[in-house]
Formats: sequence, C-alpha cells, structure tokens
Amino acid sequence: MGYRNKTYVVLDYDTDHLSYNVMRMWKEHDKIDFDFHNAHDLNCLRDGSSEETIKGKLRERMNNSKQVIVLVGERTKYNHKYVRWEQELAIKQDLPIIAVNLNKANGLTDLTPPILKENAWFVSVPFEMKKIKHALDKFPDQYANTRKMGPDHLSYDWSKISL
Repeated sequence: MGYRNKTYVVLDYDTDHLSYNVMRMWKEHDKIDFDFHNAHDLNCLRDGSSEETIKGKLRERMNNSKQVIVLVGERTKYNHKYVRWEQELAIKQDLPIIAVNLNKANGLTDLTPPILKENAWFVSVPFEMKKIKHALDKFPDQYANTRKMGPDHLSYDWSKISL
C-alpha cells in the first residue's frame, strides 16, 4: 500500500461541516498549534458524480490515510449512504479511529455510531482542540502497539488528559 500520512475525516456534510471547517481553520492559523494532513485535499469531487465515482475517490483518500476522525454529531449514526460506509472502510483497513463528539461529551455517548461500538477499537474525545490534537498525536501509535493484544488493552482514560 502507498505511503500513508493523511487524516481522513468522516462527517455528515449536511449538518457537521461547520465543525469540520473549524478544524481546518485551527490548522491554517499561524498561532495555533494544531495540524493534520487532510486526506480530503487529495482529489476533487464534483456535484452530480455517481455514487460509484464518489466512493472510488473516497476510497483513494482513505488508502492514503494513517488515521480517521469521525465527527459525531446528532445524525452521524443515522447516515448510512456514505458516513457508515466510510466507517466500515476504516475498520476494514484497520485504521485507528478517533471519534470526536461535537456535543463536547468525553467518551461514548448515545450518539456514538453503533458500528464503532460494535466493531472498532477507537477513542472518543470531545470537540476541543487540545484533546483532538492529543488524540491525533498519541492514539495511532498506541493503537498500533496494542491492538493485537485485544480490546481490553486499548482502554485509555482520555478524560484525564492534562492540557
């Protein structure tokens, strides 16, 4: 597989794009220490593209990603056409997943997509810049080092992050 250096962001574009744009603004601001290589900068999608074309481009983006952020909003767990498919692909590709709660809850909530709860090893953090940055910096290595030991070894109390 090709070189993976990007972060793939899964979101419901209809309702959660403003939070995604906030993350992009953090990244672009010179005085804010927040960076990620956005996989969505890789190729363009055009309005009116077929589902097959869209999924092909999304798959290409994920193939070049080393980790996945799932923005968990009010409708994320109900969005099946692309959002669930992207989560399934991330799980299938064995990528570390960081669920970011847009309601700023720390840990699992009733909004956490069932596919993650039932099929993935992931970390769940609030939509706070420092906690997202910490998860991006630390979780992929922890995931790689401990995933083979089983899910019990992936527990990490992210609520006690001192920032």
